[in-house]
Amino acid sequence: MVWSVWGWPQHVSMPQNFLSCDRDQELLLPPSLREWLPEGHLAWFVIDAVAELDLWEFYADYRCDGWGRAAHDPQMMVALLLYAYAVGVRSSRAVERRLQEDVAFRVIAAGQSPDHATIARFRARHERPLAALFTQVLGLCANAGLVNAGTIALDSTKLQASASGHKNLSHEQLAQAILDEAAAVDAREDELYGERRGDELPPELADARTRKERLRAAKRALEAQWERERQAAEAHNARCREYAEAKAAGAPRNGRPPKPRPVPVAPTGRVNVTDPDSRPVKTPRGFIQGYSAQAAATSDQVIVSAEVVIGGTDQGLLEPMATRTVAELKAVGARAPEVLLADAGYWNTEQVARLRAGGIDALVKPDGETRRGPPQKSHPLALELRARLETEQGMALYRERQQVIEPVFGQTKANRRIDRFLRRGLAACRSEWRLITATHNLLKLWRHRLALA
Repeated sequence: MVWSVWGWPQHVSMPQNFLSCDRDQELLLPPSLREWLPEGHLAWFVIDAVAELDLWEFYADYRCDGWGRAAHDPQMMVALLLYAYAVGVRSSRAVERRLQEDVAFRVIAAGQSPDHATIARFRARHERPLAALFTQVLGLCANAGLVNAGTIALDSTKLQASASGHKNLSHEQLAQAILDEAAAVDAREDELYGERRGDELPPELADARTRKERLRAAKRALEAQWERERQAAEAHNARCREYAEAKAAGAPRNGRPPKPRPVPVAPTGRVNVTDPDSRPVKTPRGFIQGYSAQAAATSDQVIVSAEVVIGGTDQGLLEPMATRTVAELKAVGARAPEVLLADAGYWNTEQVARLRAGGIDALVKPDGETRRGPPQKSHPLALELRARLETEQGMALYRERQQVIEPVFGQTKANRRIDRFLRRGLAACRSEWRLITATHNLLKLWRHRLALA
């Protein structure tokens, strides 16, 4: 050992026990993707799950004669989207970045790198098949014994649309916006062409998807709604006149006499020019421009039905969602639910009675009837359910609703950061919501298999 002038030992050059970190070293053997991730990783599970799915509807959309530019394998693209949604990465540009930086994404794509435009086009082109994956994934859960449909909890959550609430315009505002847009186009054409005719318009002015076309479509939607409201008011007023004429003739009809409705003389309401299907919906934090995402789940928090509706109210959706739930369960060979739990927003006397007559015990808190029509809190069915919910057994059963369905929305919004839709239009948002809920079930199935391993 060499000593310094201060009495401390001075290190000399000698080999150290460090692992080599030579980034210029070429691999001596071809790398294997199986060595990049552990066996129990979610990526391997998604790949294996997609191999069990029937993807004929995806493949049927491509030519089978070998002509044309080569496309990415739909099986790989489906696995890529399912994994991306499962981990909360939905933006096509974010997925493209992950394909370059994230080992799991590179394993899913087998080293390929589809760009964000390709990913977005695949998602839009196969909108319906992607929505149908929900039922197939639910079938995988049923085969694993995870679908126990004895008690089902139904609820909704509000998801923001890919639109701004400041883009809701009235009929007068739309008409003015169309005029302003036409004036702006004329000004741009004058700047581009001067006194020339300018027959060869640039693509951005000839494109049918420009703002002016969206404004005109929104204006037509408001006018169509006005026409429906006008016809409904006229039909109602005709029934009022028939009722009055029958009373004057000495043959009054049973029931409360209807009151005439004012016939709208001009389009009312507002429409969003970015996403015309979206509506202002109320949330605990205020109003947002969005949709109502419906879901029904089992006691194991497996989602058995998922739909998206326009508007924020749940009134009138109890029976349609129950029917959809029964159909989804039947498609995967599971039995219909015995008990359906829902909050007061779903209360509808006739629908609850029909479900109970069909063998489904709809346990709904009967406090929402006053929203439409006369109060029916004294209805025998409402009194029966209210008395049942006051018992210890009824309270315990109804309390399961909060413990089942609300954590599902919490996991989706908080853990996976999915609180808004990326696509526009009811059909596109429905496809995306079913894809979101399908990946929720995939995660449930993955954790179930890990627990059994």
